[in-house]
Amino acid sequence: MVHPAKFTSLRIISGTYKGRRLNPPASLPVRPTTDFAREGLFNVLNGMVDWEQLKALDLFSGTGAVSFELISRGVPSVTSVDIERNCVTYITSTAEQFGMKGIQAIRSNVFVFIRRIHEKYDFIFADPPYAMQGIADLPEQVLSSGILNKGGIFVLEHSDKYDFSKNRNFAELRKYGRVHFTFFRVSAGEEEN
Repeated sequence: MVHPAKFTSLRIISGTYKGRRLNPPASLPVRPTTDFAREGLFNVLNGMVDWEQLKALDLFSGTGAVSFELISRGVPSVTSVDIERNCVTYITSTAEQFGMKGIQAIRSNVFVFIRRIHEKYDFIFADPPYAMQGIADLPEQVLSSGILNKGGIFVLEHSDKYDFSKNRNFAELRKYGRVHFTFFRVSAGEEEN
């Protein structure tokens, strides 16, 4: 668990809610993706997706910064999953405060959620705690679960400790300072497991 003294420069970068500041309580046990890294990620995604056609899943959602960014850019449906009750409460209350529609925050263990959910998503983002056990297995668990639609994109945020380039669904790696984003794709013709 990480308990930062305060969050610096957490804001929505683009879209309807551009510039809105996120003010999560300093007691949240999270390490939010920096604005710099988030902006880089969304710049890459801009060329890959049609925001208004996406159904998105934000795993280990923490402050909800990625979920809020998705909604701001026109994604109609975002499911945010985090095991911490205070994170889910913060996401729900902030969405209400901003008047955002389309966010559903769920309190759950992500690994249990992946096994039990029957929904399918076009875009999945996961930002697990860097020191968490099981990160190396997370891509295979997500990709083999059937929750990512064919042609969909899964992005995993992680430290430089991990290399997923040998995964059969690996698409690319982007680095922003110490933040690494690995992109995975399930091709439209790929067989279900």
